[in-house]
Amino acid sequence: MATTSTTALHPQFRPPLRAPGRHRPLRQSSYPSFARACPRTPIRASAASASAPAQREATAGVPWGCEIESMESSASLERWLIDSGLPEQRLAIQRVDVGERGLVALKNIRKGEKLLFVPPALVITADSEWSRPEVGDVMKRNAVPDWPLIATYLISEASLEGSSRWSSYIAALPRQPYSLLYWTRAELDAYLVASPIRERAIQRITDVIGTYNDLRDRIFSKHSDLFPEEVFNIETFLWSFGILFSRLVRLPSMDGRVALVPWADMLNHSPEVETFLDFDKSSQGIVFTTDRSYQPGEQVFISYGKKSSGELLLSYGFVPKEGTNPNDSVELLVSLDKSDKCYKEKLQALKRNSLSASESFPLRVTGWPVELMAYAFLVVSPPDMSQRFEEMAVAASNKNSTKPGFNYPELEEQALQFILDCCESNIAKYTKYLEGGNGSPQVSTNAKQANRTLLLKQLAKDLCISERRILYRTQYILRRRLRDMRGGELRALSLFNGLRKLFK
Repeated sequence: MATTSTTALHPQFRPPLRAPGRHRPLRQSSYPSFARACPRTPIRASAASASAPAQREATAGVPWGCEIESMESSASLERWLIDSGLPEQRLAIQRVDVGERGLVALKNIRKGEKLLFVPPALVITADSEWSRPEVGDVMKRNAVPDWPLIATYLISEASLEGSSRWSSYIAALPRQPYSLLYWTRAELDAYLVASPIRERAIQRITDVIGTYNDLRDRIFSKHSDLFPEEVFNIETFLWSFGILFSRLVRLPSMDGRVALVPWADMLNHSPEVETFLDFDKSSQGIVFTTDRSYQPGEQVFISYGKKSSGELLLSYGFVPKEGTNPNDSVELLVSLDKSDKCYKEKLQALKRNSLSASESFPLRVTGWPVELMAYAFLVVSPPDMSQRFEEMAVAASNKNSTKPGFNYPELEEQALQFILDCCESNIAKYTKYLEGGNGSPQVSTNAKQANRTLLLKQLAKDLCISERRILYRTQYILRRRLRDMRGGELRALSLFNGLRKLFK
């Protein structure tokens, strides 16, 4: 998709799920917590060593699926869906400017209309029937949770090709998408060196590989006749998890069940709409309700949720045009000063509140969170304020739900200057990258790989420009506030000196 504009291996793994208000964790298990649903967008496949993600290199990808822009596979998908019970549609799959393929209005569509009505029989969930029941039985006996279960299901069905009832759907899925899950480590290091999304991408790849390793060791190796390595390997798992990250949705009206919804997952994202998919009990189908009108030939959009441009690139492989994403943000890393005489005391206060010596906080064009200000107060506070360290750490951790109007006027100027210094340090990193030529990690004579390199570099450039824009805006606000504060101090001092002269 695209935009107009019980052994916890990796407990921090929280894949995104699409739709606002769907960020509830799934049940705990021996796998990372695959808990938020995200819409879709293409990804690019890469080979990977199951133990060394840093050494992955781009490859041709899995043997199934299609090129992102393939209309032939889309037409086959539409015919299969209609033959399988999809009601007559007011939308059609077409090549579009935003997202390669998308759903376009065939007739006038009014605001407030329900569309799609995909029946549950055409939806893939953890309860879907396996074409090879013995494979599904093994997975369920081992209590594999929904995310890795559906990822394995997708691989199993894809490997059966035409004998799977889902063959037309799988044939229409992208073979080589562009989400960060499919960037090599060299590409991440070269193109996203300035962006904090790089670390999240590395962690996500590590988590997927860790999940695959656990499945391989606990299940696949013990049932090699059912899970041959030529089918169930790290390459196919990166593909299947990439599909889930970019297409899986959580359906609130079906008790939060996660699902792949063919046809609906051809809808692209727009930050200008807020509608999302859900199960409609009256029609017994998956629908969405339009929050604007559409003319014939106009692309119809849904929302993937209120995500930053970095999050959209991470899961869906696209970056909105600069300035078009009202939910955009960039993480600002701030740290305690190790030379601070109170470093140990401040660190202990942070640790008691589940924080560390370095923390990241989101900056938006509209401002920064109070938690960042609290952390800054703690960083700059002098030894004689040690009795306030704990309350500052509590405020920085967001544990105090009442959020009282705490403030330390005597520290405000220093705290704002600290945040400004951090912003300017980050701006320098972005500028160095954007003005430095951004050379490719390796020179390729292959035309396809060269085109891929150009695309990835452009995506990275667009992201860095968007994130630097937020930092510039924050810098401007901070400089103005500091100038006003210091100007007020100078005026007060001038008035005081004037009064002294008068009394003399």
